[in-house]
Amino acid sequence: MTMKKISVSKAREIATEKGLKPGLVKGTDGIQFTKGNNARLEVIPWDDFEEKLKERDLAVYESGGWMKIMKK
Repeated sequence: MTMKKISVSKAREIATEKGLKPGLVKGTDGIQFTKGNNARLEVIPWDDFEEKLKERDLAVYESGGWMKIMKK
């Protein structure tokens, strides 16, 4: 399957359906989605998540309901 770039609002819809939240990997500038029960990740607001994407020239890509954060 081909990964397709999606908007943050679409990513938020998919994440909400799957019970996921945006997270920051503690001690790094890495971001990923989390269910919120991982001690290595700090749940962050969606606005902060979107800002981190812009700062690092990243985007959310989706295929068949799976999301991945990658370089644009």
